Parts: sequence; structure tokens; C-alpha cells
Amino acid sequence: MAQAQAQVPHPPLEGAQLVIGTIAVSLAVFMNVLDTSIANVSIPSISGDLGVSSDQGTWVITSFAVANAISVPLTGWLTERIGQVRLFMASIILFVISSWMCGLAPTLPFLLASRVLQGAVAGPMIPLSQTLLLASYPRAKAPMALSMWAMTTLIAPVAGPILGGWISDNISWPWIFYVNIPVGTIAAIATWSIFRNRDSVIRKAPIDGVGLGLLILWVGSLQIMLDKGKDLDWFSSTTIVVLALTAVIALAFFIVWELTAEHPVVDLSLFSRRNFTGGTVALSIGYGLYFGNLVLLPLWLQTDIGYTATDAGLVMAPVGLFAVLLSPLTGKVLPRTDPRYIATLSFLVFALCFWMRSRYTTGVDEYSLLLPTLIQGIGMAGFFIPLVSITLSGLPGNRIPAASGLSNFVRIMCGGIGTSIFQTAWDHRTILHHAQLTEQANSYNPVFDQSIRQMGAAGFNQPQAYGLFNNMASQQAAQLGVNDLFFISAGIFIALIALIWITKPERAGGNAGAAAAAAH
Repeated sequence: MAQAQAQVPHPPLEGAQLVIGTIAVSLAVFMNVLDTSIANVSIPSISGDLGVSSDQGTWVITSFAVANAISVPLTGWLTERIGQVRLFMASIILFVISSWMCGLAPTLPFLLASRVLQGAVAGPMIPLSQTLLLASYPRAKAPMALSMWAMTTLIAPVAGPILGGWISDNISWPWIFYVNIPVGTIAAIATWSIFRNRDSVIRKAPIDGVGLGLLILWVGSLQIMLDKGKDLDWFSSTTIVVLALTAVIALAFFIVWELTAEHPVVDLSLFSRRNFTGGTVALSIGYGLYFGNLVLLPLWLQTDIGYTATDAGLVMAPVGLFAVLLSPLTGKVLPRTDPRYIATLSFLVFALCFWMRSRYTTGVDEYSLLLPTLIQGIGMAGFFIPLVSITLSGLPGNRIPAASGLSNFVRIMCGGIGTSIFQTAWDHRTILHHAQLTEQANSYNPVFDQSIRQMGAAGFNQPQAYGLFNNMASQQAAQLGVNDLFFISAGIFIALIALIWITKPERAGGNAGAAAAAAH
């Protein structure tokens, strides 16, 4: 520890080196985040080509998510043993190799093994990207560094389904993985040329084997439970019950062990800090709501409104416009203001967008779909940057990689939880509304009776008329279900503002300065 503290901080980058370094790190992050969603729309193509069922094909997503979730919180420990630049370079190179292996996969088991490797090496990439960027900028411009990072992490999840759908429709599914090869190669060369002499001090910390084993057990069980819960009808399935019990018991042992271990694999003591806990929880729950809705909206458009996968993806595309334009502005304003004000405004914008969506009808037009998405970009520009700034506020530089890794781990897990909860809740709300609507379908209801008579006059026999009414009721029930979830999301974003204000971040300048020590 003394050795790490004695290291002389590297000076900020300047000129062309700063530009190239920022682009290199951003490319690596974009490639990483893109792969969390690019395969989602390509599962039917992959399953058909490899001769497996769609249910088996979903393990392509699950295997990546499990390996990624396990490796993210290990970033701090791995950084101490390997060095941040070496670890980041190794992550990029192995990610490129595993992407190439995924594209070449002749069978599903080979593809799954490649995806596990890809997810595992992707884990440290996002936390370390924050660390390297923050250390590359002068302390006063640390928020600007975070704005560069935020743009890539916000745009990639939206671009993934659009790009994946287009590649699967027009080329072939292996290319959703091959696109990583040139991007990763450029990022690796640029990263090494800029950062090779800016590595952190290596400290041979002992391996916490018990903690690592418990981490793998509970995170793996939870992630598989979340990914397979909907398919297996949740807790009516013995498999899901066993996975849930395993996750809970292993998590309890993990917390006790990590809080008492001399060299923990994950530094849970960070949660004793008010800023870290408030910022991480607010960011993670907000991200879970955002990601859950990011999955729900295109799914609803495709299944009930008649949109194609590409068209549904394009509806989400405008979210990036204001996010890209305003993120640099947020980075400039943050040093001169309290980050809690910016985060609060962001959450209010998110609440407004979800409230607008909660008023959709089955006849929704493109303008009504695009307007909230466009406005949401304003909220996204102030989402990551101030909350990450609050989370890292007051931390010494040597704890930043561990804090960033743990915060990103909680965020990623909440994203997975949000996706599972939203899909299941939509099913349940749709069933409830369908039951309520069909209760009115009887001859004593004059509106229903008149509708059936009008269908009969139009040439439908009685079974056809009842079938048409049921289809209309199903579409309306799905609409009401999705509206419920949009409205609840708006309310939760309002409630989360309280979490933002339990924090007490340092002044933006000092806060940026603490974060800027990230790699030292």
C-alpha cells in the first residue's frame, strides 16, 4: 500500500495524445457495451444456423452476461496484481480474439465457450476506461473526461439492436462479432502507443479464493435465474427456486466473508461511504429502469403495434442526439455547480418522458413515439456524469479502480434485473387487463352487443366476431400493461431524487480532483 501511495502521479495528457487517448478508450468501451445488446435480435438467425432451438440460443446472451457480471467487481483486485494499462490492453486483445472465435463457431457449445471468454475479459474494460480517462485530463477537466465516457456508454445500447438486426438481415450473424476485430485492433494499438508508460504500481495481493468462489456462485446463480426465469415461469420452476436459494445463501456468506477478510476480492467497505452508496444506488436503479424500458419499448412496438425490428430500433435512435450534443456541456458546467442539481434535473426529465409514454394508445403515431425519446437524450446527458462524480467523491486515488468496478458491477446487475422484472411485469399486467376487459364481453353489455352486431353486419359470423373482439382486447390489454410500467417508472425516478440528496459531494472542482487521481 505504501508503495502505491508513493507513486508519483502521471501528468495529464496534452494535444494530440489526449485526443488519441480519448478516442482509443472510447472505442474500446463502445465495442464492449455494443456487444451486450447486439446479439439480442440475432438469436433466431444464430439458432437456425447452428441447428438449435431459440430457447437454447438465448444462452448466447446469458453466457456473456454471467461471465461479465462476475469479472466486473474483480477490477480493483486485478489492477493491483497486473497494472491498469496491462489489464486494459489484455482485455481489449482477448476481447478481439474471443469475438473472432464467436464468429467462427461451428457449434453452440463452441460459441458459448467463446462468449464466456468474451464476457469475462470485457468486465474490467469499462471501470478501467473511467480510470484511464480521468487520469489523462487535468483535474479541472475531469468532468469533461466523464462526459466523453458517458456518450459511448449511452449510445452503444441503442445502436446494438439496430446494427445487429441490419447485419443479420443483410449479411450474416457472424459479422455481429467480426465488427469488433478492426475496432478492437485500432483501440489496442492507440491505447498502447499513448498509455504504455502510464501504468499503475503492481502489488502482489494474496488471492481471496473463498471470496472469489462465493462471488462466482451467487452472481452466476442470480444471473442465470434472471435470464431463464421468464422461460421457466419463475418460482413455479424447481430450477429457479434452487438458483434463488443458492444466490441468497452464497450472497450472505460472501458479504460476511468479504467484510472480515484481510485481503477481500471485492472492497465492500466502500458502502460505508455515504457518497458512494447514494450515488451507486441512485445510478444503478435509474439504469435498471432505463435498460428495462429500453427492452420493453421495442418489444411492445414489434409484438403489438406491427413494427419491424429495424423500425423499432430506429424509434430509439433519436435518444442519442441530445445525449451526444449536451454531454460535453455537462462536463463543462459540472466543475462550477453542485452535481446533485444536474442529476436531479436528469431524473425529472426521465420521469417526464416515461409519463408521456404512459399516455400512449394503440393508435400511437410516430411523432408521439419520437418526441419522448428525443427529450430523453437531455436527461441522459446529465445522468452518468454527475452520478459517477458523486460516487467517486472524496475517495483516494488508489481506491478509484475498486470503487469504479464495484459501482459498475451493481449498475450492470440492476440492468439485468430491470430487464427481467419489466418483461415479467408486462406479462402479468397484460393478463390482468385482458381478464378485466373480457369480463365486459357479455350480452348484457350494450356496447359489446352493438360491436358484435356491427361485425355481423360487416359479414363476420359469430365465432369470427368473438375472435376479432378477443384480438382487440389482447392488443388493448398489452397497451394498458405497458402504460402501467411507464407510469410506475416515472414515479420511481421521482422517488430516487431523495437518494441523490442524501449524498454530500465535495465541491465540483475538488470532486473532479479526487476522481482525476484515478490511475495514480
